Amino acid sequence: MDKKTLLVFSLENRRDAAGHVQKILTDFGCIIKTRLGIHDGVLDKCSNTGLIILELVGAKARIGDLERQLKAVKSVRVKLITL
Repeated sequence: MDKKTLLVFSLENRRDAAGHVQKILTDFGCIIKTRLGIHDGVLDKCSNTGLIILELVGAKARIGDLERQLKAVKSVRVKLITL
């Protein structure tokens, strides 16, 4: 079985960070195989925090670049996992 690379990150201030994070994810779209976004609440109870899980493919250097850019965003916590 091939190794899987996951990048999991949380946004502690989703309203402020989402635009910047979305731009980064768009820039690295070719290495994102799967993306799952989760946040609590719906309609008028929308949460300001969020969790995103990415399954990544491609060169380790490119994955490292994505990780570094996300870590540079204030209120974003990042964890890279290889299974």
